Amino acid sequence: MTTLHDTAVRGFASDNYSGVHPEVLAAIAAANEGHQIAYGEDVYTARLQEVVASHFGDRAEAFPVFNGTGANVTGLQSMLPRWGAVIAASTAHINVDEGGAPERVGGMKLLTVPSPDGKLTPELVDREAWGWGDEHRAQPLVVSITQTSELGTLYTPDEIRALADHAHERGMRLHLDGARISNAAAALDVPLAAFTTDAGVDVVSLGGTKNGALGAEAIVVLDPAASTGLTYLRKLNMQLASKMRFVSAQLVALYEGDLWLRNASHANAMAQRLRRGVDAGLADGTIRGVSFTHPTQANGLFAILPEGVAERLRESFRFYDWDESRREVRWMCSFDTTEDDIDAFVAAIARETTR
Repeated sequence: MTTLHDTAVRGFASDNYSGVHPEVLAAIAAANEGHQIAYGEDVYTARLQEVVASHFGDRAEAFPVFNGTGANVTGLQSMLPRWGAVIAASTAHINVDEGGAPERVGGMKLLTVPSPDGKLTPELVDREAWGWGDEHRAQPLVVSITQTSELGTLYTPDEIRALADHAHERGMRLHLDGARISNAAAALDVPLAAFTTDAGVDVVSLGGTKNGALGAEAIVVLDPAASTGLTYLRKLNMQLASKMRFVSAQLVALYEGDLWLRNASHANAMAQRLRRGVDAGLADGTIRGVSFTHPTQANGLFAILPEGVAERLRESFRFYDWDESRREVRWMCSFDTTEDDIDAFVAAIARETTR
């Protein structure tokens, strides 16, 4: 097949827009020869268990799945009885970007709490952590956080430990949506275990696709007592890959060495370059009327643009509106974002905000 798209087109809409890292493609090709047992009884899935244990501890068990929504819904299902509910920030991906899948497919109630920075605190959790034993209320039994958050903000290991302790003291479990977990670890400059296993998290959705994989995520159970039934729930939720070796091989390629960290560190660095470029333009007057709504802590930026600027910029660079009512947009950087991409975008912002 010939290439059907213009490979020179670049954008800042999502880290899902990027291609597959060459080392991940090579891993898929390496796994392709000959036959391997289907449905996870292959050597690549066995190797993934070893790799996951090296990051998260000997008790950790990985269940590869196709996508982040599948990881979140299936992982949360395994943590809850039918009457269970999940406390999450109102901006959480499970609430605003998964098409109602947690409720409609997972059969769970989401109890959401407004949070200006996309993060939960013990005090915010307590707004919905009540009503145990009340037969008229879905029982709050899991707290779900996102690292990095949907607003690009970071939880410190101490903040997650405080949430885990708070949840566990009340008989609840802690789930972490780690679609961008690698970006968080790179930004915090800590191992993955520092804000997961060591901080008291029970189940993690381990991201791969946003960091250079073709389509590979995993549910990682850190506390076996916190999760039951994943052997059956993956199939029930259409997340059990028959040729699982190709999913597992991608995650092995990312996490066996330092590819996950190299990719995430680069994406974060490009976001910082973009932030510095816009800030410098605002300081010297070559960029006007742009303001940032959140700190740039990983690979995402949130900005308010002057009227009409977003539409003109999108003629050359794709990105999403975040809050159209106040002209807030989101810019995401990826493992393959280049310095030239950033410099061209900053120049376009300067041009469109001063015309």
